[in-house]
Amino acid sequence: MKITDITTESFRWPRAKPIANGKHTYTHSGLGLVHIHTDEGITGIGMGSTDIGRFKKELIGEDPLNTERLWHKMWVPKLVGRRGQTTRAISTLDIGLWDLRAKVANMPLYKMLGGFRDRVPTYVAGGYYEEGKGLDELAQEVAEHVEWGAKAVKMKVGALSYKEDAERVKVVRETIGPDIKLMVDANCAYRYYEAIQFAKRIEEFDPFWFEEPIAADDYEGHKKIAAQTHIPLASGENEYTRYGFRDLINTGAVPILNADTKILGGVTEFMKVVALAQAHDLDIAPHGAQEIHIHLVAAIANGLILEFYPKRMDPMWGQIYTHTLTLNDDGTVSPPEVPGIGIEPRYETLEKYRVS
Repeated sequence: MKITDITTESFRWPRAKPIANGKHTYTHSGLGLVHIHTDEGITGIGMGSTDIGRFKKELIGEDPLNTERLWHKMWVPKLVGRRGQTTRAISTLDIGLWDLRAKVANMPLYKMLGGFRDRVPTYVAGGYYEEGKGLDELAQEVAEHVEWGAKAVKMKVGALSYKEDAERVKVVRETIGPDIKLMVDANCAYRYYEAIQFAKRIEEFDPFWFEEPIAADDYEGHKKIAAQTHIPLASGENEYTRYGFRDLINTGAVPILNADTKILGGVTEFMKVVALAQAHDLDIAPHGAQEIHIHLVAAIANGLILEFYPKRMDPMWGQIYTHTLTLNDDGTVSPPEVPGIGIEPRYETLEKYRVS
């Protein structure tokens, strides 16, 4: 089997209302896809960055099943790939190669990678800042998540004063009760000393984790925060490759790693981060992209929980892929039992939002 061509396409659509976290505001959502075509008529689909022009010539004519060889052919840190957008492009291509590989094997990706389980513990992501969204609206949102069967929910912090955000955390805890896990996510909004001060204010509300309290590269700051709070830290969604995770793990401050296969280097590199975490008895709770991460968390023994974005987070929810993930009655999510990842696009609904 040989790769004959690689094509890309992008789609973008507006949100009904902008949402914001501790540092950023999002007015639109979108989708980038790469299609890896072969001489045997099987096509692999990757999701993420479509800026793959410099890598296309490296892959044409290669056997797509040689994922390890092709990853190292693309990742040449002197030139491209150490971090940033080029690593994200490699990630997209690598996801596509693994989708193709699983299709050739006629297996869902999670089974090809290990098949540890077919029901994955899940938290519903939300709690964003929105215009006109006060404490009552926030409470109503998380109450709906629990009504759907969610056993864990996540909310944003970091955009308001300590007092205001602590009150938001209090309201969410009172709404969901003591038995539902509550995650708080600052999206790197604080300096380390600010994160310590805020953590002290919310400890009484029993957060399951405090996600990205500070900038990803402030490894020393992570250690200082961990020494001052009993709330476990979660981080890693902006980390790159096994080397970045090696350095994050070496802080001894972050027991929960939010690895993102669309960022860190794809499935090939994600599985190396998983092994590194296992060697340190740490857990993986991937960031975003539930369509690919359901397979990765289902495949591994140290997959802690899946991040799940519900319908309210995207006006195109349920209209993007032929297979849409939903919550099971026990608050878990199951990977689609189809060959590959299961991210074949629904062009009948996507086409009007095509960018390229």
